[in-house]
Amino acid sequence: MGEVALLAIDQGTSSSRAMAFSGSGELLGTEQQSFESLYPAPGWVEHDPEVLWGTVLSTSRTLLRRMRAAGYEVIALGLTNQRETSIVWNRRTGAPIHNAIVWQDRRTAQRCRELARAGHESLLIDKTGLRLDPYFSATKLAWILDAVPGARAAAQAGELACGTVDSFVLWRLTGGKSHLTDASNASRTALYDIRQGRWDTALCELFGVPPRALPEVRDSAGDFGTTDPQLYDEALPIRGVAGDQQAALLGQGCLAPGDAKCTYGTGAFLVANTGDRLVSSSRKLISTIAWRIRGRVTYAIEGSILSAGSIVQWLRDALGLFTRSEQIEALAASARGNGGIHLVPAFTGLGAPYWDPDARAAILGLTPQSGRAEIARAALEAVVYQTCDLIEALTQDAVAPTLLKIDGGMARNTLFCQLLTDMLGMPVLCPHMPEATAFGAACLAGLGQGLYRSLEQVAALWHPGRRYAPGMDAAHRAAALAAWRDALQRVRTT
Repeated sequence: MGEVALLAIDQGTSSSRAMAFSGSGELLGTEQQSFESLYPAPGWVEHDPEVLWGTVLSTSRTLLRRMRAAGYEVIALGLTNQRETSIVWNRRTGAPIHNAIVWQDRRTAQRCRELARAGHESLLIDKTGLRLDPYFSATKLAWILDAVPGARAAAQAGELACGTVDSFVLWRLTGGKSHLTDASNASRTALYDIRQGRWDTALCELFGVPPRALPEVRDSAGDFGTTDPQLYDEALPIRGVAGDQQAALLGQGCLAPGDAKCTYGTGAFLVANTGDRLVSSSRKLISTIAWRIRGRVTYAIEGSILSAGSIVQWLRDALGLFTRSEQIEALAASARGNGGIHLVPAFTGLGAPYWDPDARAAILGLTPQSGRAEIARAALEAVVYQTCDLIEALTQDAVAPTLLKIDGGMARNTLFCQLLTDMLGMPVLCPHMPEATAFGAACLAGLGQGLYRSLEQVAALWHPGRRYAPGMDAAHRAAALAAWRDALQRVRTT
């Protein structure tokens, strides 16, 4: 018997990854496969569920073969996923009835406005910690049930299963035996009462999602079944599940109230641990479940930036400013400031703390002297400024971090990290283990399998990496934020 290992599946917005970790937290191997998003109409974003599943299966199979060949014994699997993205499938065949509607999708904005005008938002905030926004799953699931002929009746008859990506992947991994989710993913649907810890009948009725179509909610570390032996030539225990940002919070070792991290992927997600205290935000941040372990809930408060790494992809693919995403650093560094340019990246609206689904992106302040370098720098600054707005909102909600841990692709950009620490006026810390999301999923699997005895033992696996210190004076910081907020106001509709 070889050294034990944990397998993490990270099903994201632009790719699926499989990663293996040793019991001591060392990254042993990784496999990644990208896929394309689908844009059937302006503001609509979809994924083919079969493509999602195919990339999950391909990457995990390949990595498992490598780990076995290297002599490792994989003892458990952890799953983390893009949150809010919604899928409906047939319970008998396992076939999706429609493409997945992605978290970025804005098609249900009008329905959210109608519900808000009818006075339902305060009830939603009180029960779920969320807001009436197309970002969350409830209106997406309802849209699919209404758009596909016969789907609503079939769901009410118990013939269809509804869920977020984790539920669909679990269904496929277990050969249709498990229709499950964890508390962190359930808390992102706008159908789950995070105070009572259950699907809420009144919310299900309000949004038009039959409760019987929803998955059973379990602890984030525990028994989610075993994989179908035909998939991996063995029945591998699935012992941990969490939404990607909650997994990253754990993977960053943010276990104490006030600990905060921001993950910079396709979007950017600032999450702060609030312990057993559910914080109701006065600044339009959302309350959520970080994880539930052994029946005990840990809460968090969160702000979501809808466009972060996707801005870099847009500059690369649509404008052709560079051929590889990492080239943005050198290009942006060649500019002497942003030249008065501000890029407001409201490609799919604005998330927290603005919540404006109808805002659209703009580049403001262009002059004949503006060039590629200034636009690239403005793109990085846009993500920095949005993070500043979230930290300010967090502070006003009496959750005031003194240090921000960051991860994700943009955390490898040293210029971005220095801009971020300068504008925040606080240290920014990158972890020794940059793959915090997958690492968090592996830690949950280790907890669920009994490899680790406690969260404290998990936290001991985290090690700091590079630390960035601010060097900008308060006056320059205030002037830069004022200019950003002026640009922001020009694209807002609310």
